[in-house]
Amino acid sequence: MRSIQIRFGEVLRKRREAAGLSQESLAANAGLHRNYVGLLERGKRVPSILVVEKLSTALGTTMSSLLRSVENAPREK
Repeated sequence: MRSIQIRFGEVLRKRREAAGLSQESLAANAGLHRNYVGLLERGKRVPSILVVEKLSTALGTTMSSLLRSVENAPREK
């Protein structure tokens, strides 16, 4: 079973790419360090709810939409 941080990272990367943003620009828009965004996308860090809020705002979406996508991501691969 794939961990929630792996699924979050995959969803974050897909949403970022769909928005046409680089990791650096997403990080800047969210007020985060670009290395941290990379760690999140690789599933190496678990974001706090505050970080989820910053990322969803920077992506032009809601926290619930972002987390719903994580919840619906395949658990097996």
